[in-house]
Amino acid sequence: MADAVHAAGAPKPVGRYPHARRVGELLFLSGIGPRDPATDAVPGNVHDAAGRLVAHDIAAQARAVFANVRAVLESAGARWEDLVDVTVYLTDLAGDFAAYNAAWAEAFPDPATAPCRTTLGIAALPTPIAIELKCIAHVGTSAAAGRPSSPLARPAGEGGTAADAGGGARA
Repeated sequence: MADAVHAAGAPKPVGRYPHARRVGELLFLSGIGPRDPATDAVPGNVHDAAGRLVAHDIAAQARAVFANVRAVLESAGARWEDLVDVTVYLTDLAGDFAAYNAAWAEAFPDPATAPCRTTLGIAALPTPIAIELKCIAHVGTSAAAGRPSSPLARPAGEGGTAADAGGGARA
């Protein structure tokens, strides 16, 4: 049976589904967007006087979606470093790819330890967001045993090490 994860520190899903579901040693995250968990606001969105969305800041939304993914991972006992595959949906691939790639490089400074990634350009998302991430993490058996989680953020370039299940260190 798969265990559902509902993360108090992440924005509520926009539909009737959990934030994530653990199946064995894998954690499958539902699509996660950049909405602020406390206010439901979308960081970086700019509206005109009539309330219509006229612009967005993909870097601000990328940082927010990374924080929301971290919140879901930590609620499930997983870590940022446990991500193995990320599918990125961008509503303006041509206009946002370079800035998103820069935000990705800050979040994953070492390509050798970064998760696999696929980036897709799509026409729209169900709320006024410019980005959504669909993630898979390998949590292993140590996550259920209360393994300490990693810090929520590290400055770019500071990869550090984490203990693996066998007590050794991995980059």
